[in-house]
Amino acid sequence: MGVQQKISKNEKKNQKKQEDSQSILYLTNVVFFGLFFSVAYFLLNRWREKIRTSTPLHVLTISEILALVSLIASFVYLITFFGIAFILHYDEEEEDIAAKTTQGVLPKKLPTLPPPKISDQKVMSMEDEEVVSAVVSGSIPSYSLESKLGDCRRAANIRNQAVERVTGRSLEGLPMEGFDYNSILGQCCEMPIGFVQIPVGVAGPLLLDGNEYTVPMATTEGCLVASTNRGCKAIYVSGGASAVVLRDGMTRAPVVRFNSAKRASQLKFFLEDPQNFDSLSHTFNKSSRFARLQSIKATMAGKNLYTRFTCSTGDAMGMNMVSKGVQNVLDFLQTDFPDMDVIGISGNFCSDKKAAAVNWIEGRGKSVVCEAVIKEEVVKKVLKTSVESLVELNMLKNLTGSAMAGALGGFNAHASNIVSAIYLATGQDPAQNVESSHCMTMMEAVNDGKDLHISVTMPSIEVGTVGGGTQLASQSACLNLLGVKGASKETPGANSRQLATIVAGSVLAGELSLMSAIAAGQLVKSHMKYNRSNKDVTKVAS
Repeated sequence: MGVQQKISKNEKKNQKKQEDSQSILYLTNVVFFGLFFSVAYFLLNRWREKIRTSTPLHVLTISEILALVSLIASFVYLITFFGIAFILHYDEEEEDIAAKTTQGVLPKKLPTLPPPKISDQKVMSMEDEEVVSAVVSGSIPSYSLESKLGDCRRAANIRNQAVERVTGRSLEGLPMEGFDYNSILGQCCEMPIGFVQIPVGVAGPLLLDGNEYTVPMATTEGCLVASTNRGCKAIYVSGGASAVVLRDGMTRAPVVRFNSAKRASQLKFFLEDPQNFDSLSHTFNKSSRFARLQSIKATMAGKNLYTRFTCSTGDAMGMNMVSKGVQNVLDFLQTDFPDMDVIGISGNFCSDKKAAAVNWIEGRGKSVVCEAVIKEEVVKKVLKTSVESLVELNMLKNLTGSAMAGALGGFNAHASNIVSAIYLATGQDPAQNVESSHCMTMMEAVNDGKDLHISVTMPSIEVGTVGGGTQLASQSACLNLLGVKGASKETPGANSRQLATIVAGSVLAGELSLMSAIAAGQLVKSHMKYNRSNKDVTKVAS
């Protein structure tokens, strides 16, 4: 009993010593943690103040030297303590696993290691089935198939099979054959597994500014092409439409932050000062031989500054071009404004792929107005309605009704239908349909109330004839059909501006036809005819 009491007392003493040492260690860690973060905060504030006052950073005061020494000492302590603890902890886990293994007892879950990577040379010599299995197991990353195989078509096919196995769902019906996968590498779509088929119809001829255009439209909506085609006919027999491009400039608006609103306002005044425009323009224009800075508009939100750069971009839609130019300017401004904190190259004051009042008012891309005068007999015979009915419906639907709905740029019947269809057919960015479909449709009785004057005002049509999806075979063919394929050799930007007017002219035709169908009470009837599957070709044709 005496021996057991002594052992018990010794155990209590040892336990108390361990608790005391753990408490001391805990307090030490707290002290060094607090020291590390406090001196780091102190030094950051001091260096920021030196940047503001243009004081050399290498000139240190006694307090800064002491803080720097304390920072290094605390850093060394923390790294040493926690680094050793981590290693010891890891070693203990390994010993425990080894001990249990030798005893014939495995732990519940062994740490899993990623599958070994397969060399590129070996991948190229593997059969397709082997590569598929390697992708499924994770030995070959799916995103690297093109670079490892050196064959985009084969990579897409293998990825297609791997996706089916991983998901357990069939991709039957998603075609693989008949597409040039090399053409999308690095610019259009990553990790392709096939392509989606969208039928392309044509409307026209659209008589615009004395030229005839057969307009390609990619859509899955019945009645859309037929309706637009009817509008084109009404415009054609009335003498055609005319269009004018009011503005042509792509925008990008970075957001930067300062420590005070006063400091942010200094940059705002600097950017908007006409005397500084030449130097800013020179810096911006270095990004491309087509990029030309047109204007700078800055606005503030507290100590945050949003600057909207507008520039011409030739025949490209130009988002990448303007972004490169803006980055050049931001780098240039850092010299005079070293305390400028660039939060993002885009601060949504641009505004891209969003319905925004700034695009509706200031414009983005191409700002176009297109108009036509439709003769009274055409309104009656082709459109099956009257001028008076169309004017009244436009006022109550497109203007008043949209105002009641609080519409932003949506004072039209279905502009986005036509814009989306042409965008898909010609390789434009379909997401930019959001602001490109901003449209105000206006109708007015003219020539003593007999004829109809119709116009569409579209302030932000964002299109290009080079770059992005325009270089794909199908989309390139559609651009060629319109006579605007590629870049204009004579006048940079002429092809993209012409495409913008074609979009506006097609919207004009679509608005005219749909509004006539609604005014004549034919909307439901026409959709029941063209928007329902009918295998009897003779009935559809009639």
